[in-house]
Amino acid sequence: MASTEEEWSVSANDAVVLSMVRPGSDGIETVAEFSPTFTYPIFGEAEQIFGYKELEIGIQLAAHDGSPHVDISYKKKFPGVKSTQALDLNRTLKEFLPASAFQQDYDERLQNERVQWTPPGELVHKYSKKGQDFEVWAGSLLDPKVKQLVNNVQILVLFYIEAGSLLNLDEVDWSLDRWRVYFVYEKATPSTAAVSSYTFMGYSTTYRFWRYAVSRTQATRGSIIEHFPNLPSISPKQLDSRLRVSQFLLLPPYQKSGHGSQLYQAIYNEVIADQTIYELTVEDPSEEFDQLRDSCDWKVLEPQFRAAHLAIDASKPAGSKRIERVPTAVLLPLEVLTSIRTKNKIAPRQFARLTELYLLSLIPFSHRSTGGASLTKLKLQKHTNKDVNDRIYYWWRVLLKQRIYRKNKDVLRQADTEEKYNGLEDSARGQEDEYEGLLMLFALRQASAQGLTGNGESSIPRKRPVVEDDDEEEVGELEVSMPKRARP
Repeated sequence: MASTEEEWSVSANDAVVLSMVRPGSDGIETVAEFSPTFTYPIFGEAEQIFGYKELEIGIQLAAHDGSPHVDISYKKKFPGVKSTQALDLNRTLKEFLPASAFQQDYDERLQNERVQWTPPGELVHKYSKKGQDFEVWAGSLLDPKVKQLVNNVQILVLFYIEAGSLLNLDEVDWSLDRWRVYFVYEKATPSTAAVSSYTFMGYSTTYRFWRYAVSRTQATRGSIIEHFPNLPSISPKQLDSRLRVSQFLLLPPYQKSGHGSQLYQAIYNEVIADQTIYELTVEDPSEEFDQLRDSCDWKVLEPQFRAAHLAIDASKPAGSKRIERVPTAVLLPLEVLTSIRTKNKIAPRQFARLTELYLLSLIPFSHRSTGGASLTKLKLQKHTNKDVNDRIYYWWRVLLKQRIYRKNKDVLRQADTEEKYNGLEDSARGQEDEYEGLLMLFALRQASAQGLTGNGESSIPRKRPVVEDDDEEEVGELEVSMPKRARP
């Protein structure tokens, strides 16, 4: 049986072919063709399909509204022996696609579409690259057209976002209205009347969750509300909330071209403009999305840090030798940092990382580990080092370890002294390696933008031996997909 199974099995990743299509002068034409990264959510962990030879599963998506169509072809199908049968492909795919994807008049319907189609929702952002125009549109899942578009394309989440899942589009209206979806499109002059000006490139889903503001005053602490007033029906958009990015996806042909940054910026601009949104968070970011997010947030925060003359004050004694008790307020202007963070609506842990990144950038390269500085000497002399840059670097590493400790204190308190020390040191070095990679990436991009050198590409090392799941900033872009993982 093993040989039969091997003979009649094909890789699902190889068999599935995705394409964007639109009407052309001589029938349906392909705009772009690409393969999935993952197929296990549909075909199982092994990503194998049994029962076919030379199998091709074509999934076409209309370039404008993502209307899908399934076209299956193969040379041979396993005849079936008792309970051993070829996988029923249509039945399998129907769990993840609308029923219209299996109708046979797809080409005819696409060719006969002569309506001047525009994306659902409202236009929220426009930009141009190399003479081409692009737009970002956004709308609530309560809008039937937005919901239909998401229903058309959300199978892409399974193909490209690790551990991704489909949205439940049958929620009650109030819950659907919590969701806002952003679509990014290329806009070009159509070649025929049957072709829309818009070509779908990717999308991001976001949702609001209520922010419960707890009063810390002595007068209200512990008080209980006994009677709630009768209130009219309200929309989730009227409540103080955090906005969380849930899914963030660009199709492969449009990755690594800056479109992800534009989509993220469109979301961020709306967060800043909306007085009911307290801060922007992210759900289960991938490393690729982290890099994109760090880059976008750096452009916002770095000039403000510079204007505030942010720096570690190594001139004052900082007392405690215990990592968890280092008086941060002696080393950093916490009120200034809090003001910058709340004004820019950036989640605390993300803001802490960007603050650490900026403070590291101020330390001369030769006084950092990557530049050859001796960590052994640093640990021996600590804050008594005569060189001010070495003292600043020492305190920078202490502050970094303090944040990592606070995030992982429940685990670290159970470890013995040596394990705790080694775990903190490994995590701190891993985080510093990541920061050095980001600084290199930003420098290369700046040089490239100025026409000096490089193409802005960089490999960023990551090590995270001692970290737990991040509850506060739990997307990636394909420039970004979104597997669940933690970061220090």
